[in-house]
Amino acid sequence: MKILLTGANGYIGMRLLPLLLDLGHEVVCAVRDKKRFSIDQETLAAIDIIEIDFLADYRANSIPKDIDAAYYLIHSMSSSTSDFDEKEAVSAKTFNRYMQDTDIKQVIYLSGIVNDKDLSKHLRSRKNVEDILYQGNYALTVLRAGIIVGSGSSSFEIIRDLCEKLPLMITPRWVLTKTQPIAIRDVMSFLTGVLGHEETYNDSFDIGGPEVLTYKAMLQQYARIRGFSIGIYTVPVMTPKLSSYWLYFVTSTSFKLAMNLVDSMKMEVVAKDNRLQQLLGVKTHTYAEAIKMAFNKIEQNLVVSSWKDSMISGRIHTDLKKHIQVPKFGVLKDEKKIKINNPERVLENIWKIGGETGWFYANWLWKLRGFFDKLSGGVGLRRGRTHTDKIYTGDSLDFWRVLLADKEHKRLLLFAEMRLPGEAWLEFRITDDNTLYQTATFRPKGIRGRLYWYSMLPFHYFIFGGMIRNIANT
Repeated sequence: MKILLTGANGYIGMRLLPLLLDLGHEVVCAVRDKKRFSIDQETLAAIDIIEIDFLADYRANSIPKDIDAAYYLIHSMSSSTSDFDEKEAVSAKTFNRYMQDTDIKQVIYLSGIVNDKDLSKHLRSRKNVEDILYQGNYALTVLRAGIIVGSGSSSFEIIRDLCEKLPLMITPRWVLTKTQPIAIRDVMSFLTGVLGHEETYNDSFDIGGPEVLTYKAMLQQYARIRGFSIGIYTVPVMTPKLSSYWLYFVTSTSFKLAMNLVDSMKMEVVAKDNRLQQLLGVKTHTYAEAIKMAFNKIEQNLVVSSWKDSMISGRIHTDLKKHIQVPKFGVLKDEKKIKINNPERVLENIWKIGGETGWFYANWLWKLRGFFDKLSGGVGLRRGRTHTDKIYTGDSLDFWRVLLADKEHKRLLLFAEMRLPGEAWLEFRITDDNTLYQTATFRPKGIRGRLYWYSMLPFHYFIFGGMIRNIANT
């Protein structure tokens, strides 16, 4: 079958793509920016990629006519706390318009479980998208999932942050809300199982794991699996806003995502039936098994995708191409260079920067900067990095976003997503004469930006000087 995969560079899309190829399907990936599609060369050669923004105006002949089926994996929940529902509705309507030009037979939509009349804004939006898609000229199959647990999923990473960092938690009442977590592996089984399965056409199915748990029980189980104990005490005084701040400061989530998650966590998310499980013969995994499988992937450095690499995890919600040209005028720079003896080893050091490796000099100062960034509403350092030795364009890297990762030409360009009175770039490149250049560029916004830069000069002198020396000599 020829399949259109929307949201192909998202958390679910990146997991689904290799499975579809293994099943022998021809895949057309729809992304907004080809340059930040983090896939290997072998996969790249096996697919077609089209650049399309479903929030933009319709463009005729953008999608191949001979599409047989499509996966609709477009979500905007974390890009805003106010109008994400409007954006999701626009995307769905635009998608339907594009599908009118194709021979498509089936669309598969991954939604959220909706079993409460008083839905959160997030779940109301998912249900509204479902209703819009049902108006398309194709058979719709809707899979409604609750909490998805897997390496790199937002749910898993938030639980991980909370349990690993807080031996004692004073929690809001929503930790007593019931939910039905499902392993990412099982989500993939359902997504691939319904493809072309006519008994699932024009129907909606709840999918969940074998257990109904409270968020508190999920936290406690995680701790037991990891071999430690935690204390959890629930208080009734935490408002949704306070709960959001609690999640934001303790975990790596953005405040916008925290607000929308807290809004949803007040609602019970429990599957109504297991019709699809019986129809497809899928044996789902327990929550404990899902946690263990996630850590198995992490320990083997086999994490395929992470929600943190999504643009919505940071401050850039526009096209990366708008930032990739480093300005030359009206900027302040700190440029350092050093001769190197082993460019390949130095390049490997550059490609390992950030995350657990750190920044090669004065890591405690980088952590302090991340702490203050978090206090001021920024992303902080907690996002880390998805892979220990690979970097792709579009990845998050602590409080930076990767604008360009060109290992062949020995160049890495980062853009700051921390809170700043201006814009900042950090570039590493190795030239043919074996010289390592490290350039920090800052475009200030007004006098406040210039004061910030000059106040940081003493720190820059030590931090950037020590960093380039250690990268070159480690």
